[in-house]
Amino acid sequence: MPARFLPVTRDDVGRVVDMMAQLYTQSASAFDADRARKATEKLLGEPEFGGVWMIDLDGTLAGYIVVLLGYSLEFGGRFGLLDELFVKENCRRMGLGTQALAFADEQCRARGWQALRLEVGQKNERAQHLYARSGFHMHDRFLMTKWV
Repeated sequence: MPARFLPVTRDDVGRVVDMMAQLYTQSASAFDADRARKATEKLLGEPEFGGVWMIDLDGTLAGYIVVLLGYSLEFGGRFGLLDELFVKENCRRMGLGTQALAFADEQCRARGWQALRLEVGQKNERAQHLYARSGFHMHDRFLMTKWV
């Protein structure tokens, strides 16, 4: 069944942040709902940096996707960053992840971005297989973060 990708509005932010909390339970990263809410609201006012969409499956909120602007000399300039992709447990294995990745590709092409990157947990083999089937390739590098 085809999904619809609906732009998140300010009225939707609470529902998206609730799903973010579910996503982060699968991660070692700490989740700060207030920070996530503020960042999402700020992004809604700055569409040139990307967007947040709810995944709608026949009138049911099935998940969300966030695609952001990145810039890299390696990729010749602007690229898309698939910052978050979440599909609710009861909506998985219906092809929504594949549809969401195709939607992310479309968003990048429409903006003239050169590539689409993402990060995935080293132990999240299910997601790794989804991404590989959609054309993503592993690199021999580690993602590292330092808060400044």
